[in-house]
Amino acid sequence: MGSHMINTNCSAAHSRQALSCKMAVEYDTFISSGKKWFCHVDDDNYVNIRPLVKLLSHYSHTHDVYIGRPSLDRPLEATERFGNSHTRPVRFWFATGGAGFCVSRGLALKMSPWASGGNFMTTADRIRLPDDCTVGYIIEALLGVGLIRSPLFHSHLENLQLVSQTQIHHQVTLSYGTFDSKRNIISVRGAFSLDEDPTRFRSVHCVLYPDTPWCSALTWY
Repeated sequence: MGSHMINTNCSAAHSRQALSCKMAVEYDTFISSGKKWFCHVDDDNYVNIRPLVKLLSHYSHTHDVYIGRPSLDRPLEATERFGNSHTRPVRFWFATGGAGFCVSRGLALKMSPWASGGNFMTTADRIRLPDDCTVGYIIEALLGVGLIRSPLFHSHLENLQLVSQTQIHHQVTLSYGTFDSKRNIISVRGAFSLDEDPTRFRSVHCVLYPDTPWCSALTWY
């Protein structure tokens, strides 16, 4: 990974605090990079770069753009905490990090009072929710910018069998997991068995990039 790998010095746990710590570092790293788009994906995602670039080309990075896919069928309900006694209810949509989401630079800069320089963790503590929820809270509840929903982002929380092999080329992110104790993966034919490729990501990659040396040398069925 070379210089692409950044040690966040956050806990390796999957706790709310650890996740928020990592997102805080991601946000600050993006702001200092000068890049146009801040896209977060979890480590169980496959990112299809071509459709991602195509999708983002329809929007301006200087405008307020928050795009992804919610994991709930209703707005998230939370409680804002101010000091030791004052609270109030708040409702907002958020794009799940399990499917990935993108935020334009213009909008990311507006998030700064609640997200930069360690403020992200303070904001997360205000609603006692993890990283992706906190991003949605800042953007929707505090800045008043609505989530743009895209069906091209996929998480393990949905039935991935519904994504056909002919659709793979157009999807931005793919995932894998278990659902009702069954394997929840993309249905794709390939040269790899389920034991060799339990996530199906190697097979997906070979469908998208068949000229990859370790793909072209395989016998397909």
